[in-house]
Amino acid sequence: MKIYIKYMVSLRCKMLVRETLVALKINYFSIELGLVETDQNVSEEQQVQLAEILKKSGLVVLDDKRSILIEKIKTAVVEMIHYTAEPAHQNYSDVLSEKLGYDYTYLANVFSEVKGITIQHFIILHKIEKVKELIFYDELNLSEIALQLNYSSISHLSAQFKKITGLTPSFYKKLGQKRKANLEDI
Repeated sequence: MKIYIKYMVSLRCKMLVRETLVALKINYFSIELGLVETDQNVSEEQQVQLAEILKKSGLVVLDDKRSILIEKIKTAVVEMIHYTAEPAHQNYSDVLSEKLGYDYTYLANVFSEVKGITIQHFIILHKIEKVKELIFYDELNLSEIALQLNYSSISHLSAQFKKITGLTPSFYKKLGQKRKANLEDI
């Protein structure tokens, strides 16, 4: 049985779900971002308990097909951008279509209809969040970040970063360094 969980986007969420499953004596064989696979049918009572416990932590058990598809899209985007170390060599649209088994146009239409933004804009928002994270940790330079996140150039990354945040990457980096310096004074 597959259980789809909305807002399950981190390792900490996976740990919380794992603990909840153990507490409810629900046997599972796989916990991925947004998905739990069990080797048994989960009783209705256990499903209700699971949903109630997870809701207290901000997670939502999904049951309708469109919501499940949206969550699969979101989870795939998060995995592609935040949890994949090597640079993407395929278009994100091709990866999503291949991974989810649907035509990208269908995925894009459903996503836009339900979320009110395009998949492409959702991807851009996550890429910019990843850029911010990489700038903050100062392990890669801007050209390495651009390469890792499949930008065609540093100028493309910079333009997109400024459009979303209102700041240039270099100014954002200076703000981060100033904040670190202020924290060290405490």
